[in-house]
Parts: sequence; structure tokens; C-alpha cells
Amino acid sequence: MSPLIDRHGRTKRKLRISLTDRCNFRCTYCMPEHPDWLPKSSLLDRGEVVRLAGLFVDSGIDQIRLTGGEPLLRRDLLECVREIGALRERGLRRLSMTTNASRIAPKARELVAAGIDDFNVSLDAIDPDTFRRLTLREIAPVLDGIDALTDAGANIKLNAVVIRGDNEKDIVPLLEWAMARGIPLRYIEYMPLDAPGHWKRDAVVSEADMLAAIGVSHRVEHQPRSSDPATPYLVDGHYPLGIISTVSNPFCSTCDRLRLTATGELFTCLFSPLGTPLGARMREGVSDEVLGEQVRRAVWLKDAGYAARPGPVDRPVTMHAMGG
Repeated sequence: MSPLIDRHGRTKRKLRISLTDRCNFRCTYCMPEHPDWLPKSSLLDRGEVVRLAGLFVDSGIDQIRLTGGEPLLRRDLLECVREIGALRERGLRRLSMTTNASRIAPKARELVAAGIDDFNVSLDAIDPDTFRRLTLREIAPVLDGIDALTDAGANIKLNAVVIRGDNEKDIVPLLEWAMARGIPLRYIEYMPLDAPGHWKRDAVVSEADMLAAIGVSHRVEHQPRSSDPATPYLVDGHYPLGIISTVSNPFCSTCDRLRLTATGELFTCLFSPLGTPLGARMREGVSDEVLGEQVRRAVWLKDAGYAARPGPVDRPVTMHAMGG
């Protein structure tokens, strides 16, 4: 089949699949204070997840990232990984996972053996008190999870959302902690994706602010950009750092990503106000051919992105249900 291309000429190669809306953390920038979990009957079962994943792979998607919520809360996670991994025979090249790592230590080797190629671990601060304030959880299990992934030979990258007044003082300490362990790090500007009315523009620590903080004690060199959302930098001539600057310097022109929620709703942009209910239509008995046509139409109509319509998005789906 021909590739998935939108009306702005961007080809889609990457799909994020949320396996659950549930999470054991309560990160302030992601989770409502009192989340309403989706009924389990509305979540895609494993066969439905694999069916939709296969449809996208057959349409040119060659990289899939499993997200949540927290994917480790999915009881059949290993089976999902193995069955989605089998799509390599149909063109899948890379299978990844985003996790808070707090429950991953006992499963690290199994997940690597099952076919996860790389892990993005959310770590917004290295100071225990700051971490606890941001997530309402302890940092020790996360660090244990990172150690377990390292021992299992996993490829790891750290993600940190930076919020003014919360963890901007951890920018350099977290960077130096990651540098000492040789784990790549990506800082993420605080985006308007949390509970309605919660996000404030003055809480954003911009890419320029982050670079200024790091530049006081480290040499930072800008590197050529790719289609990756992170602007790449080299710290002290050897360490790879990325900064995702959606708010101050949107990367929309090179976006090659799609998102599928745990109920099978397709969002072509992180900031899309509406999705396409593929899961519901699949349960109505719609064929793969018809589902494929609906995917192509949704992708073709994809907006230019945040760069064209900056600011909070008004929709009932918040970040924990959308998938990171």
C-alpha cells in the first residue's frame, strides 16, 4: 500500500499505541487530580490492539511505541509485545516503550527478550523531594528500574518535562546524573495538554532558558536536526542531549507521528481536538479495508499542528489517556 501522507506533505512512519489509560503515578502536568478511568470493557483487547497495529504497519508505519498511562499496568503486556513484535515480518522495524519504570525491574529482561528495542523512561528530577512533589511517588523504584534495564542490556533514553517553579533547578543536576551513566536525556517544554485551565504560559521553561542554565557549567553545541521532535545538542563534546521545544520552537513541519488511544481512537496530532474512533468501528464489524480508508482520510486531513494553532487544546481526552 502507498505511504500515509498528509496534505502538508508529511509521511507518517511512527505510531504510538496506548495500552491503558491507568497510571500508578500522579504527575501534575499529565494527570487530573481525580482521574476518571475508562471502563475496562472499552479498552482494546490484545487481539484488537494487534489487528490495528498490523493495519498501520501494512500502511507504512515501521516504528511503534507502546505507551499508557503506564504500560506495565497491562496484565498481558508481554503477550502484547510478542504479538506486535511479530509484525516485523510485515515491515515493522522498531518496537519501543515509554514507562515510568517504577514497576519494570522484575520484567526488564523479559521485555527485552520479548522484543522491545528501546525504552523511554520518564524522570523529571533526580532530587527525591522534587520528584515526589511532581509525581506524588518515590524515586527509588524508578532508579531501580533504570538499573534493571541497564543490567538487561536495554537501550534507554530519559525524558524530563521542565516546569517553572517545580523542577527547573534540577536541569543541571539531572543532566550530570545522566551524563555520568551514559544515558541520553531529552528535556521537554511544558505543553498545554493537562487538565483544562491548568497550563500557564509563564510556567514554560523554554529551550533557550534550558540552554542558558546548562551553559553556565557545560559547553553545548547545536547539532543538525532530523525528523525527530528533539533538537539535538552535544554537551562537552560527547554527550547527546535533546530538547523538545513544542511551545517556543514547534517541530510540526517534520512530524511523522500518529497516536492511538487505549480505546482505539486515532489522533493524528498531539493537539488534535477530535479523533477517529477506529476501535468502535472495528467492534461494529467494519473491515480492515474500510478501516484503512478511514485512517488515510484522517491522516490526509491532519492539521499543520501546534505551530498553526498554539495554545491549550479543548477536548475531553487528557494526556494520561492520549499516551506519551
